[in-house]
Formats: sequence, C-alpha cells, structure tokens
Amino acid sequence: MSPLVAATPQVQPDTPDTPDAPDTDAVTAATIDAVIDAAVQQLNHRGRQKLGDRYRRLRRQSLVIAEPLSAEDCCVQAMPDASPVKWHLAHTTWFFETFVLERFQSGFVPFHPHFRVLFNSYYEGVGEKFPRAQRGMLTRPSLEQVLAYREHVDARMLLLIDALDAGQPGSGQGQLADFLALLELGMQHEQQHQELMLTDIKILLSLNPLQPAYQGLPEGMVLDDPAELALQWHRIDAGVVEIGHAGGGFCFDNETPRHRQFVEAYQCASRLVNNAEYQAFIEAGGYEDASLWLAEGWDWKNREALSHPLYWRADAAAGWHEYTEYGLQPLQAHRAAIHLSYYEADAYARWAGARLLTEAEWEHAAARLQGSGREFFGVAWQWTSSSYAPYPGFVAASGAVGEYNGKFMVNQYVLRGSSSATPLNHARLTYRNFFPAEARWQVSGIRLARQA
Repeated sequence: MSPLVAATPQVQPDTPDTPDAPDTDAVTAATIDAVIDAAVQQLNHRGRQKLGDRYRRLRRQSLVIAEPLSAEDCCVQAMPDASPVKWHLAHTTWFFETFVLERFQSGFVPFHPHFRVLFNSYYEGVGEKFPRAQRGMLTRPSLEQVLAYREHVDARMLLLIDALDAGQPGSGQGQLADFLALLELGMQHEQQHQELMLTDIKILLSLNPLQPAYQGLPEGMVLDDPAELALQWHRIDAGVVEIGHAGGGFCFDNETPRHRQFVEAYQCASRLVNNAEYQAFIEAGGYEDASLWLAEGWDWKNREALSHPLYWRADAAAGWHEYTEYGLQPLQAHRAAIHLSYYEADAYARWAGARLLTEAEWEHAAARLQGSGREFFGVAWQWTSSSYAPYPGFVAASGAVGEYNGKFMVNQYVLRGSSSATPLNHARLTYRNFFPAEARWQVSGIRLARQA
C-alpha cells in the first residue's frame, strides 16, 4: 500500500451559520450531527426510569467493557496516569460502598476493611490511599475476588434502591435527597471510569509488540474511510453569552454556576481536524519547527522524542497505520485526528493560521450550530485554550465528595464535547473535562477557531 498523500486543509470562503448551498456530504453530516445531538438531549432529559434498572444496566456495562480481556490484561498498568481495569472495577464499587452504603445502610460492615485504602483514589477526607503509580502491583485481590466484591456491593445497593423504587418509606426527605444525589454521582462517576477503562486498556495493548486487538471487527464490518468534507467557517458575532449548567438534570459541580462572559466575534470550524490535515502538518516539518510550539511543549516533545500522534505507526512500504481497538489499521485520511495533546493541538492550530476555541466560545458555538456544525459530540474531546479554573461563584461541596473536582483546578486545560469512548447519555453541552497539557491517551482532537 502506498503512503497516504499529504493534504492541506480545504477551506471554503467564510460562510454564515448555515451555508446557503451545502453539498450532499455536508447535508449528510449535518443530519447525522442532528440525530446525535437530539439523542444526547433526549437522554439527558428523559423521564425518570426505575433506579434499580438503571443501576443494573450501568454496572453491567463496566463488565461488558472488561469481557474481551484476560485476567492478566486487567491487572497491568501501562503508565502512572492510567489504571488497571481491575482497579477501575474495584474503585467504582468502593465509591458506592464508601459514600452510599456506609452512610445509609443500617449495620454497615465493609466487604473487606483493607479495600478502603487499596481502592481510594484521591479522597483525603476518607483516609489513607494506595499509591496511584503502583496500582499495577496489586496482583491481589484477584480479578475473581474483585468481581465478587462488585456482586456483593451491588446486592446491598439494590436492597436500598429497589425499596425506594417500590415506594417503601425512607428516613425523611433530607436523607432521601442526599441518598439520591450520592447515588446519581456514583453512577456518573462509573460512566467516567468506563471511558477511562477503554482508554487505559488501549494504551496498554498498544505497548505490546504484537499490537493485539481489544476486540475483533464485527462480522461484515469494514473500516471504510469516510467521504471528505470541506472545512467551513461559521461566523459568530460578538456579545455577552451565558455558559454553565442551568435547569434540571445532573451536572458535576464544576459546571456551575451559570454565568455570563463576553466573547469577541469569531469563526468556528465546521468539523474537527482530520488525519490527512494533520499528516500535512507532520510532513511540513511541524514537529521540527520550534516557532510553532509553546516553550514547555517544545521541551516536552524533545524530551519524549515525539514526531507523530500517539497511535500512528509509520511503515515505509505500507504508509501510515493507526493502532485502534481493532488492532493496527490503515490510517483513514478523513477521520478526525485523535489522541493529541494540548501542545500538539496548539502547535497545529498555529501552523494552520488559526487557534483553539475558548471554552465559552465552544459552548456558545455548539449550542448554536448543533446539526450544522460537525462532530461536537461523540467523536473526540476538543481541547480549548481555557485553563481549568472555577467559574465565578463556584463553591465546592463540604466533605470528601467536595474533593471530586475543585482541588484539581490548576495546571490543566479544559476539553469540551465527548468522544467515541464516552457513554452516550453521559454527554452534555456544559460538560467540562480536563487534563494536563501533555495528556495524549484520551480520545482528544482539534477544533479550530479564528478571529472574524
């Protein structure tokens, strides 16, 4: 197979929010986006279903993610920032045991007293923690014992949840509200870890010279390169915009309070940067041009000896390939470029004569362009140029649960949207993901902006 031909971004002239005469591919993409966006909105505003059924499905999904893996796969840790799948399965269970059962179950006794330390992630208010970078050393408890731990805690949780679904009297409105809030937080927390399980196992398997697949391609499925879509620019006028969560439905505390920000007029790209465009950056010497990089990014790139995205593999005879959950596959030119750090995203944007959106711009643009803008949700988290910091008026909750987000608001950047690894009903317009600038193992990509 010959190497992919490098391609520079195809840019059409400035267009209004909705182009007058979009081509067929653009119409198809807009329709797909509209369906995805509508599904996200419906799932996040659906009527109340039985909590027990929802809890069971959610917990089962974590086991489904682990099913293709061996016990050995589930024990190993690829790097300090990642965690073994076995640890994820135990930690999400620990969350329910520690924050729900310990508080609300009469006569509570822990499944195993040492699990309180082994599977505590970062909650200083709970007590001692096992070192994060050594989680891969925990060959005991075994995967079988961790699964037994999950089954045990689930049975106890469902006694409480099913009683509530059946309308049995509780311990007062205050206790009930606290129980429901912590139960919801625990389920949303597990969905976050479901995405982390997928990204953590991907980087682990990618380190194996055999380049093993996490799962085989479904029968009859072919990974075709999608049709190329020209990059369009949507102008958005200057003004005061509101961002942040408002109204009903769940949100994390870092999405509040809703507040106003002024944004200058800007243009937002209609889709994410694709592989062909990023390849053009590489072949133009983007990784060797210090003028494109932030100083810390340049030092990091040189220290790590980086010259391409995390999962790209160069082959002189066969061209670029990409490691995927289906193993090593030919690089698909028109799919979004993913697994990029903030440093790489920023350098590419500078090379392309553009910049990254701020998170206020991203949220405002996504709210306006759903259905006409592409790939806001379900493809890749999108780096913004906004540092992860509290919104004006933000107050963390009291107690250990208040450590969930607030204490990490330093030295990280905000990503918006959602990725192909994000549970569908976990995405929403106001979601604020965050990672350090060098993080590449998450499904992160680039949406460009430029001044109007």
